[in-house]
Amino acid sequence: MFASLAKTVTLEEIISWWFMPVNVAMTFLIGGILGWIVVKLLRPKPHLEGLVIATCASGNLGNLLLIIVPAICHEQGSPFGNRDVCSSVGLSYASFSMALGGFFIWSYSYQLIKQSSVRYKALAQAAEPEEVPKEVNKDFDANAQTQLLRGTTDDQEDVSVLVASTKSSSDPECQIIVTQASHLQTGKESFWKRSLEFLHQLLEELLAPPTLAAIVGFIFGAVVWLRNLIIGDSAPLRVIQDSIEILGDGTIPCITLILGGNLIQGLRSSTLKPLIIIAVVCVRYVALPFIGVWVVKAAAALGFLPSDPLYHYVLMVQFTLPPAMNIGTMTQLFDVAQEECSVLFLWTYLVAALALTGWSMVYMWILS
Repeated sequence: MFASLAKTVTLEEIISWWFMPVNVAMTFLIGGILGWIVVKLLRPKPHLEGLVIATCASGNLGNLLLIIVPAICHEQGSPFGNRDVCSSVGLSYASFSMALGGFFIWSYSYQLIKQSSVRYKALAQAAEPEEVPKEVNKDFDANAQTQLLRGTTDDQEDVSVLVASTKSSSDPECQIIVTQASHLQTGKESFWKRSLEFLHQLLEELLAPPTLAAIVGFIFGAVVWLRNLIIGDSAPLRVIQDSIEILGDGTIPCITLILGGNLIQGLRSSTLKPLIIIAVVCVRYVALPFIGVWVVKAAAALGFLPSDPLYHYVLMVQFTLPPAMNIGTMTQLFDVAQEECSVLFLWTYLVAALALTGWSMVYMWILS
């Protein structure tokens, strides 16, 4: 990621890519709306609603693009020009897409899965019967009437204290003031707690290796003197760029192996309705790609996009990708809907093999 961005990106190109963050945000917005409609129509279990919306909204914006774009560039008859230039520039687009996708996934989808976990735990607690703890009678002189009829001195004292406290708080004005103060204090604490959790999660995402590599790559590509240190035959630190490129070439095969290993978990059984799986597949591979074509065409007609057809292709593919694999990590983190998530991944990625091929042909036909 760093090697591709530092080698191919300049400050002018970074400015010209301003529509890609907007495009990624629109994939999440439109996918989230369609997922919400699916939830309202099919009514899955409450703790699965966040998973359904997240899988409809969050696409695999990094890993798959790193595989698809170089493969398209090396195909004969590709409409994207020279193979080497296409592959290098395409990896820059994919790297930028990965950084943007990670930001949106860990800010938007993370909250959806977290809310599902809260619902799941609340339902589990409500289903469990409450058990009243029993105390052992340690009174050796007790008989059958001791605790049942007369009660103990401690019980009588507790009752008197309770009556006294009830009388002291019987004033309605005092009750209103205490209630309002407690609500305000709780609201302030929960707001600051949520804000700190969001900022902490955002900072963690910005410090993640893919995002950090993209940021550093943009800096080296945009600043001329930093770029001249590592890029070019006469660069004094050229060995760093060459070493990073060699290590990066092994990333794509490793990503493919990890992706296949994660999909094996989807062979397990789950309680997910088949209609929900079909609905998610239709949202990701029928509705979103169709909408994405019109979004990109409209942006190009308004002059928002550069003339590079590969850039247009990447924007369209962002609407066609299967769900992000990080959603599975989140379900494991919060221990909710793991089996259902694995089943959704299995079917969506199986259909993705046909859907991505078909839509890629349509996109290249439109752009050629």
